[in-house]
Amino acid sequence: MQTRKLGNSNLAVSAIGLGCMGMSYQYEPIPDRREMIALLRAAVERGVTFFDTAELYGPFANEELVGEALAPVRDQVIIATKFGFNLDPIARTNLGGVNSQPAHIKRAAEASLKRLNVDAIDLLYQHRVDPAVPIEEVAGAVQELIQAGKVRHFGLSEPSAQTIRRAHAVQAVAAVQSEYSLWWRQPEETVLATLEELGIGFVPFSPLGRGFLTGKIDSSTTFGESDLRSRIPRFAPENRAANQALVDLLSRIARQKRATPSQIALAWLLAQRPWIVPIPGTTKLSRLEENIGAAALELSADELREMEDAAAAIPVQGARYPAELESLTGL
Repeated sequence: MQTRKLGNSNLAVSAIGLGCMGMSYQYEPIPDRREMIALLRAAVERGVTFFDTAELYGPFANEELVGEALAPVRDQVIIATKFGFNLDPIARTNLGGVNSQPAHIKRAAEASLKRLNVDAIDLLYQHRVDPAVPIEEVAGAVQELIQAGKVRHFGLSEPSAQTIRRAHAVQAVAAVQSEYSLWWRQPEETVLATLEELGIGFVPFSPLGRGFLTGKIDSSTTFGESDLRSRIPRFAPENRAANQALVDLLSRIARQKRATPSQIALAWLLAQRPWIVPIPGTTKLSRLEENIGAAALELSADELREMEDAAAAIPVQGARYPAELESLTGL
């Protein structure tokens, strides 16, 4: 597996990371825990060194899973986690709303350290911007955790370019995590240029469009009630039918390259900047190996131009989040 550096930081990670959320949260059915531990260790054996979790996922169960699975190989991996929501540690439930008060950040970090069974968190993201707390105070709280040796690098998830600049002025931001793929390209408007200017790495989540860009989902696919996609407008049957044209594009390029649509989607992301590291999630070994294979796939300038031209003619239909969640992004 190739490695990449997240911007100007000394954080070197595998070119393809692994998003761990779906191993215990949001997507039905929730897989067997022992199987997921085996999958995480299989990922390390295949060269993956970058693992993404959060206290919200479960809540708490995903950090515990990742911590147990990666304990034997702790010195070989980079673990990223996130703070920023009101969670009940006793009932293990999401109380709703964001919370990035400095005291809350420090409590959350201490709890994450224990669940992950680590001495220091490699990369700690603010999960969503909290409009009630100036980002300078958030950056200052994380800076204190870094100075105390409890956190190594600071990250932001779904921030605006302005928020990135303000945070970076207080504490260097190593990485920004936001949704980015061929069917969600908003980061290209202002965020990518800001990251390039400041020397910050970019970690796209949902790089396969929550599974849609794999070609395994069509207008007849059904989702369980607790599956987030059942509430996402972009996954309404009529929108899936309209958005199929994007998958057809990926499938056509994949046939030419003797690859899969997923691999083409990931290779496209890797080709955008050398400091981009996507973190596709999966619960299956075959999909993990398929995703890893994208790191060795090169798209020529002509192929990338062909994809750009074709994608520009496909207007993606439907919002990427339910309205109540979309309000938490891009602040």
